[in-house]
Amino acid sequence: MPQSKALLSEYDVIIIGAGASGLMCALTAGKRGRNVLVLDHANKIGKKIIISGGGRCNFTNMYTEPANYLSGNAHFCKSALSRYTQWDFQALVDKYQVAWHEKTLGQLFCDDRSQQIVDLLVSECRDAGVTIRTKTKIEQIKCQQHGEAPVYQLNTTLSEFVCQSLVIATGGLSFPTMGATGFGYEVAERFGHELIPVRPALVPFTMPKKWLDHFAELSGVSAEVIASCNGQSFRENLLITHRGVSGPAILQVSSYWNEGDKVSINWLPGMAIYDWLKESQEQRPRAATYTIISQHMTKRLAQALCQHGKLRLMTESGHKTMNHYSHAELEQLAEALEEWELIPSGTEGYKKAEVTLGGVSTDKVSSKTFESRLQSNLFFIGEVLDVTGHLGGFNFQWAWASGHCAGQYV
Repeated sequence: MPQSKALLSEYDVIIIGAGASGLMCALTAGKRGRNVLVLDHANKIGKKIIISGGGRCNFTNMYTEPANYLSGNAHFCKSALSRYTQWDFQALVDKYQVAWHEKTLGQLFCDDRSQQIVDLLVSECRDAGVTIRTKTKIEQIKCQQHGEAPVYQLNTTLSEFVCQSLVIATGGLSFPTMGATGFGYEVAERFGHELIPVRPALVPFTMPKKWLDHFAELSGVSAEVIASCNGQSFRENLLITHRGVSGPAILQVSSYWNEGDKVSINWLPGMAIYDWLKESQEQRPRAATYTIISQHMTKRLAQALCQHGKLRLMTESGHKTMNHYSHAELEQLAEALEEWELIPSGTEGYKKAEVTLGGVSTDKVSSKTFESRLQSNLFFIGEVLDVTGHLGGFNFQWAWASGHCAGQYV
């Protein structure tokens, strides 16, 4: 390698980004005997890990499989997910005796604090001889050919560093207040990689003023629903906010939504709605519509639904009694409750998005090693790539898997 300013500035591997994928890559490479340096511009490591899961970190999902991920290449994630599984990371958590529990749908959370996950990663890095430096901004990356392989020189606000392998683990654009930037995308483009257009994902929807005038007073009210958009459906909670709608069902479906698309809401999931309405008509003929509907949601929400859109006319603002519906009208009411339309005006953007959809195209990245096919010894891992998981620990599992697999080859 060429002479640098100081011997300590030379490393086998430099990883830019001290998040989930970067730390996993570092500890894996360090255990192989590689001399590893992790650099991050933030003032502390693992910031997104710490805030995740309401401070308890949904660190993986028991039911992780490739179908839980969106990517321009649906096959890209398969190799890494099979080589470092959710059970592998669970075993690491158990090694440090971190207590955890399954919340719902296979989501594994710490019983205590997210910091425990950061601490175990740091401990593993320390045992592997990894050096971690925070508050270090990358000012320039130079690539020089040295024999058959390139060597990377990094000018930073801390010092000048030289390495054989350079790993980009900078994440996406979500949570800019936590220091997220587009630095990784800039590096990828500089070395000839295509970017799949990025946008916020797993993000709340904003709704038009007319809708808010009617529903904003229900801010904080939630209900279990099935939310559907563009052929994808998710059964979880919907939460009404002062700006629109959120909750797991909405965050999930937001990854499939494009501007102008309609989102369909089934307010009574798992029910044969027409049969239930017919039975209610027979058993409680004089009950008001909103009274019947409120058996499966809050009374306030039932009233608001009946006073909005086509349900307002169909139900006489909820006051129409069950004995006044014909069979055809009951069918229409059932359909309206099963396919209630939302047309969002937009999303809350990166400041509220869990992840970034899109990123570095996987077409020119090895799914085995995560090395660039265009530039030797340059690696991309984690969220910076065009691989986005569903809500529920899947994005962390992608970070662990991609970081571990790249760490075997850097």
